[in-house]
Amino acid sequence: MEQKLSVLVVDDDPLARKVMENHLQGHQLDFAPDKATALSKLKGKNHDLCFIDLDLGKSQPLAGLDLIPLAASKGIYSVVMSGHDSDPVVEKAYALGCRDFYVKGHEGSDVQAVLSRFLSRNRMSRERIFQDRFITEDKETQKSIENALHYAPSELPILILGPSGTGKTDLARLIHDHSGRLGEFISINCSAYNDELLEAELFGFRKGAFTGADEDRKGKLLLADGGTLFLDEIGSMSPAMQAKLLKAIEERVFYPLGSDEPERASFRIISATLENVQELVESKALRFDFFQRVHGLTIRLKPLSQRKDDILPLLSFFNREKRRLVFSPRAREALLGHDWPGNVREIRRVVDILSAGTKGIIEPEALQPLLKSAHGETKARDFTTDAQYRFALGHGLNQALNSFIDSLVQRSLIENGNRRNKTVKALQISTRVLYDSMKRSGANIRKRAP
Repeated sequence: MEQKLSVLVVDDDPLARKVMENHLQGHQLDFAPDKATALSKLKGKNHDLCFIDLDLGKSQPLAGLDLIPLAASKGIYSVVMSGHDSDPVVEKAYALGCRDFYVKGHEGSDVQAVLSRFLSRNRMSRERIFQDRFITEDKETQKSIENALHYAPSELPILILGPSGTGKTDLARLIHDHSGRLGEFISINCSAYNDELLEAELFGFRKGAFTGADEDRKGKLLLADGGTLFLDEIGSMSPAMQAKLLKAIEERVFYPLGSDEPERASFRIISATLENVQELVESKALRFDFFQRVHGLTIRLKPLSQRKDDILPLLSFFNREKRRLVFSPRAREALLGHDWPGNVREIRRVVDILSAGTKGIIEPEALQPLLKSAHGETKARDFTTDAQYRFALGHGLNQALNSFIDSLVQRSLIENGNRRNKTVKALQISTRVLYDSMKRSGANIRKRAP
């Protein structure tokens, strides 16, 4: 047996409970013969799985449906076992948060199948991963993802780097699904909140903690207990907020806003950013101790401009559940020639727009306005990094410009073997600009040959 599970069986039939006990030997079992008992047990203990019979006696037909939302809210993997084999009942059970369903009568095979699905949730073969979960034919990208999945069951924190739209969130969820953790995947985009709201989202709060706090609310840290906490865009988090979160991560203890009672949670950290982490650390936007805590393993996702072989497979993947599109040879050439600055997210948007149109055969004329607008918008948005902007705010525009110029000059000198004439030509600058930059950088101008 891979691991011992805490299982609650809700069934009013003593014989049925005995059958389930036989098929769940080795696990920690708890039983509830009616709805009231089940509600009490669900509220009092966080089980791994809950098998729910829908009919809890003649006076409680389909009462089991009322238990599913509570189980779902606590992250419990709920399994409906019923004599009802009707689509409306099954549909309602899944809509309420049921994770699995089987019709009573073949418990021997059904229970084992449920356990197998639970213990290997979403684990796939290598081929299916790259066909169904993270679409890529790029060998380097496949190797990076396989490396990440190798460490999925460990406690090692993972930092995912890559431009916007490359699939950082998808990869984080894939790692969680292969981790074997019984808790949930909880995600938060740090750039969407200011410090006060981010603290409330992460740590939770008590009723009356601040204006608008009308009820207690669990924070992301508690919701991620036993699972994975995904911190997207960590570079946008203030150093003060990083310090608070670092303490909670290391001690696994934190205080909700407005509470003197500590809460405890154990979770795995996966984080991501599209920014240059070295620049973030150097500019003090990212605390070094926080950075050290979240980057046990670093995975870099390349933009689509560097993995052109993925363009057509991604187009096919996003189109498979929509109205079928066919791209003419000239359209395919245009698609492969586009840089896709919005990466995977841009491909999805293009497919959504095209599939909603009236044409099934796509020619370059239909693509041109879509690709042109996306390219122009992204060019304007990506010209400056957040770290550069923060540096300019802290040191002034002139110093920021000089710093930017100096970094480009130094890089060009290195790439051109320290030959100044090549650097002047490559960057299309004057010798005066070159010498001013070298002087600011502390270079010895006299002893260096041009």
